[in-house]
Amino acid sequence: MTLKIDSSDLTRAVQAGVLQPGQDQALLDFLQHAPHDRPSFQLSHVAYYFGALLIIGAMGWLMTEAWMSIGDVALLLISGAYLLLFLLGGRSLWQRGQTIPGGLLAAVAVSLTPLVVFAAQRVLGLWPMDDTQTNYVDYYRYVQGGWLVMEVATVIVGLLVLRLTPFPFIVMPVAVALWFMSMDLSELLHGEYFNWEQRREVSLWFGLLILLGSLLVDGRSKQDFAFWGYLAGLIAFWGGLSLMDSGSELGKALYCLINLGLIGLAVLLRRPLFMVFGAIGVAGYLGYLAHDVFEDSLLFPVVVSLIGLGVIGLGMLYQKHRESMTHALRQRIPASWQAMLPALRR
Repeated sequence: MTLKIDSSDLTRAVQAGVLQPGQDQALLDFLQHAPHDRPSFQLSHVAYYFGALLIIGAMGWLMTEAWMSIGDVALLLISGAYLLLFLLGGRSLWQRGQTIPGGLLAAVAVSLTPLVVFAAQRVLGLWPMDDTQTNYVDYYRYVQGGWLVMEVATVIVGLLVLRLTPFPFIVMPVAVALWFMSMDLSELLHGEYFNWEQRREVSLWFGLLILLGSLLVDGRSKQDFAFWGYLAGLIAFWGGLSLMDSGSELGKALYCLINLGLIGLAVLLRRPLFMVFGAIGVAGYLGYLAHDVFEDSLLFPVVVSLIGLGVIGLGMLYQKHRESMTHALRQRIPASWQAMLPALRR
């Protein structure tokens, strides 16, 4: 929980006897000159992340055919130079206390690893696929076993960069590479065309694995590395779950119950991300009921509106009693499972 403190708050603390006269000004000076390196919803931080995502997109799924036409050697030299430039620049900013822009540039360097390995394989004659599969953008579009070397290299480079620059966002390109790897490895082992149903199943189980791994690292360090792992895991798990075909009402109701479980995890772990995905899933199920099951019912919109008001009321109740609600929910979990839960963050 972020607290906003100004001079009037400190003056009241002096009047209440919490601080001695003179300590309020000293504390205010300290807070004003302390480095603010925690990510937050500030304009500068939004600009940092938006700029990093633009670079990642430009060097990834937004690359044009012109880059493929410059030749493999030129592509290797340019992409390698970009990777080193972003890595060294990020490391320099990190050492000077600019942890957010420095960490983001390091994440950009990690995201460039597949492109460098792609070009290096082609220069060295180690490209595993036929000559028609030369467009790097296809790496983000199609499942192919030939991409595995690029994904393994990205994971290794990401872990090494995390040792040098322990910034949580670096987990995201590593998680994406692992997600792609799960798809490509499954296609390679399956030995034939990997259809959408199989991809959804792999995505679902991989998402669960990432969520479990994020749970194991949650609260074990000062930096919140688990956040980006939870986000990647939820995208893979919830996306695979939501895209699955279910012809039965029982299957659709089970989908709603799973999303309600995500909402419960949001309370248990105090992670709003689970609430967002769970709420979208439940809303989708209610939308299905409105348009298919209760299409001719006049009362259905009224009932859903009442449910919405109830959800808002529960949100207000949770905001007021979240400590007691979280602890009460945790006490109902078996003791052996409680040891896996992270310490609660403010």
